[in-house]
Amino acid sequence: MADTRVEELPEECLSHVISFTSPQDACRSAIVSSAFRDAADADGIWENFLPPDYRDIISRSVSPVEFSSKKDLFRRLSSTPLLIDGGKMVVELRMVCWLEIYGKINITKLSPHTTYGAYLIIQLTERAFGLDVVPSEASIQIESYKSRGMIYLNCNERKRHGVDTLKEGEHNDRVVCVREDKWLEVELGEFYNTGNLKEVKMWFREIKGVHLKGGLLVEGIELRPKH
Repeated sequence: MADTRVEELPEECLSHVISFTSPQDACRSAIVSSAFRDAADADGIWENFLPPDYRDIISRSVSPVEFSSKKDLFRRLSSTPLLIDGGKMVVELRMVCWLEIYGKINITKLSPHTTYGAYLIIQLTERAFGLDVVPSEASIQIESYKSRGMIYLNCNERKRHGVDTLKEGEHNDRVVCVREDKWLEVELGEFYNTGNLKEVKMWFREIKGVHLKGGLLVEGIELRPKH
């Protein structure tokens, strides 16, 4: 019986095998050979990586979602925030003593075999106060796994209080970043969706201090694949 090279297998067979990997692995396999590239770019593979209800999601988008292939759609949904159902509502924190933001999502709505990051999308008003007197805690939990990190939201306020700016990665602290849309985001944590998990829970809270705080606008929590 003659030997058969992997790249000589039918494209449908290669695509079927690649569909059991991750989006990152599919992209890596595309550079092996032209046969692997054609198989790795097949719509059937990327349809498997997309959320099961992606058609409903893009139908509710504020702006039209244009794409040339399922791989292109995956890239667009991974790299560009998608506002749905109007996308005009935000929450404003005016004045409270304790701050706690909690969210959860059914993981079956997300692409399987993919590493996701959870990001809190915020903005600070000109009169923001009390947000960095005590650091806030960010955490994410899936079943028994839970990660924690500390966040300082307002660097200018920290300087006024004589607190040195934290370096990224120091004591597992999370860094606030400016997005292209001028909003701010901070990573709450990351997780790998094996395809067998049910729910992920996310927290952002500061409940140890009793001082007043305010001036925080919250757009929501965004989940997107990490590359």
